Amino acid sequence: MDIAMTLPTMLPHGRDEVLRWCRGIDEGPWSSLAVPERVAYTSHSMTVQLAAAAALTERVRLCTTIIVLPSHNAVRMAKDLASVDRLSNGRLTVGVGVGGREQDYRAVSAPFDRRWQRLDDQVAVMRATWAGTPPEPDLDPVGPPPVQPGGPPLIAGAIGPKATARAAHWATGVDDGTAIAYPDPEALAEVADRVRAAWHDAGRTDKPHLSTSLWYALGDDAEQRLHTYAFDYLKIFGPEIAEAVAEGARAHSPKSLATAVDIVRDAGFDELFLVPTTTDPTELDRTREALGI
Repeated sequence: MDIAMTLPTMLPHGRDEVLRWCRGIDEGPWSSLAVPERVAYTSHSMTVQLAAAAALTERVRLCTTIIVLPSHNAVRMAKDLASVDRLSNGRLTVGVGVGGREQDYRAVSAPFDRRWQRLDDQVAVMRATWAGTPPEPDLDPVGPPPVQPGGPPLIAGAIGPKATARAAHWATGVDDGTAIAYPDPEALAEVADRVRAAWHDAGRTDKPHLSTSLWYALGDDAEQRLHTYAFDYLKIFGPEIAEAVAEGARAHSPKSLATAVDIVRDAGFDELFLVPTTTDPTELDRTREALGI
C-alpha cells in the first residue's frame, strides 16, 4: 500500500510552510501530495495550493481529496486542472465528489440540489474539454491540453452503494472517507467489497483504485491537537456530532498511527492519505520515524 501525505491546507499558514511541506513531501517516501477543498472555511484555495505544489515538487504525484465539483464551473475547472497537469508534467490525479456541506455551495452561489447528477454530467464535460472539444460549436477549444492522454485519472469521493455504483461508470477508483477518524477493519472490508462489486456490475475488468484518509497527530499535545482539529472541522454539523467523531480520533501516538496504517493495508486498500493536524513541517520527520519509512 502506498502512503501519501496531505498538505495542511485547512490550517492557517503562509509561504514558508508551503515551501517546506512541499519539498519535504517530495523528498519521500510519500506516494502522493494531496490537497483537500473547503470554501466556507479558513482553508487556502485548492487550485492555488495545487499550482504551488506543481512548481515546488518534481517526483511526487499530486492529488485532490476532493474537489467539490458541482460547486464549480466544469469548463473552468477542466482548464485549471489541465494547467496543473502541465505544470507538474503529468503528475496529477483528480478526486471529485459532491461534498456534504451546503454552506460551501452557498458561499459561491452554487445550487445544492441534484448534485450527484450534475457531478456525472460535469465529469463528461471535463473529459470533453481535455479532449479538445469546444464548449459550444462556435467557440475555440479550451486549453491547455493536459499532459496525460485523456486527462488526469479521476477518483470518485463516494460513500454508500448508490454513489459507488455511479462512480463505477466513470472513475478510476474510489476515495472513501470511512477511516478519517480511525479505521475499522470490518467497515473498510465492506467498502472494498462494495467497490469491487460495483466495478464488476458495471462490466469493468480493471481493478478499482481504493484510497482513504486519516487525521493524525504526533509530538507534544498530540491527543488534544487531534481532538481540536477534528471538532473544528466538523462543528458545522453541530457540536454533538463533532464531539462524537473527535472522541473517536485516536491516531495520536506512533503506535496508534502504525496500527491504523496496518488496518488500512490489511483491508486491501491501495493508498492511504495521512492528514496532519499541524503546519509544523517537522511532523514529517516524526511520521517517518513512527512508521519506520
